[in-house]
Amino acid sequence: MTILELPFPNMDPVAIAIGPVRIHWYAIMYLLAFAMAYGLMRLRLRHQPFVSITKPSPWVPADIEDLLLYGIAGVILGGRLGYVLFYQLGYYVGHPLDVLKVWDGGMSFHGGAIGVILGMVFFARRRSRPFLQVADFLVPSVPIGLAAGRIGNFINGELWGRAAPADLPWAMRFPTGGNVLRHPSQLYQALLEGVLLFVLLWFYARKPRFRGQVAAAFLVGYGFFRFIAEYWREPDSQLGFLSLGLSMGQWLSVPMILAGAALWLWARRGGVSDVQESTDESGEETADEDPEEKTGGDAGEKSTGAVEESPETVDEAGETPAEGDETPSQS
Repeated sequence: MTILELPFPNMDPVAIAIGPVRIHWYAIMYLLAFAMAYGLMRLRLRHQPFVSITKPSPWVPADIEDLLLYGIAGVILGGRLGYVLFYQLGYYVGHPLDVLKVWDGGMSFHGGAIGVILGMVFFARRRSRPFLQVADFLVPSVPIGLAAGRIGNFINGELWGRAAPADLPWAMRFPTGGNVLRHPSQLYQALLEGVLLFVLLWFYARKPRFRGQVAAAFLVGYGFFRFIAEYWREPDSQLGFLSLGLSMGQWLSVPMILAGAALWLWARRGGVSDVQESTDESGEETADEDPEEKTGGDAGEKSTGAVEESPETVDEAGETPAEGDETPSQS
C-alpha cells in the first residue's frame, strides 16, 4: 500500500444472516432505492401539472403504489435479462440456472430501463393516461435510486474502475481487481448518474414542462453522465473495448442521448401541456396561461365599456347640454 492509497473497506456483502436466510447489502440498496422513489413520487403529487390533473382522474397515492410495483418488476426482470443479453450471453447459455442468482449482482441499467418502460406502458393503458405523462411523473425519482444501486456495486467490490495513477489519493485495490490501483468508478457513477442528475432533473421538473420534456431530459442526462463515467470504469472482461475504443455502456448510452434529444424537440414542437384548469387558485405556476395578459384583457374590455356608457345615458335623458340651458328661460 502506498502512502496515498485509500484502503477498500472490505465490507461483508451479506448484511444479515439468520440461519439459512442471508440478506445482501445489494438487496438492501435496491429496497432503499424503491423506498426513496416512493417518497419522492409522493412529493411529485404536489407539483404541477399533477396537482391540477383531474381527467381522466386525479393522481392519487394509490397510483404511486401500482406504478412502483410495475417499476420494481421491470427493474428486476429487465435489468437481469439485459445483463444476460448485453454482457454475458455466452456464459448464461451454458449456466441457465445462474440467471436467477440476482443476489450475486449482474444487473444492466439499460435492460432495466426497457423493463420500466414496458411497466409504464402497462400502467398507462390500465389508467387511460398518456404514456409520456406517466414517464414525466416517474423519472425525477429514478436517479437517486441509481445512486443506491451503485453503492451496492461498491460494497460488492464489483464493476470497479480502470487503473488509476499512483498519486491519486482515493485510488483503491479491489479484492477481485488484482494488485492494481483503480478508480472507484462505482462512486463516480453514484455521484454523476445519481446525485447530480437527480438535483438537475428535480429542479427542471419542478416547473411545468411540455409533455415528454422531463422524460427526454432524463434520457439525455443519464446517457451523457454514463458516457463520461465509463472513461473511468473498466470494461467487462468478456467484451473489452468495442469499435472506436468505446465500451458497451457507452455504445448503449449513445441512442439514449439521441432519443432524448429527439423527444425533447418533438415535445417542444407539439406544445402539449398537462396542466389543467381547476377551481384551485393557489398561485401555482401554469405553463399555458399568462395571468397578467388575462387580467389586462379583461381590464381593457371594462374600460371600453365605461367610455361608451356616457353617451347612451345622455341619449336616454332626451336632451343635450344646450337644451338644458334653454329650458329655464322658456319657463
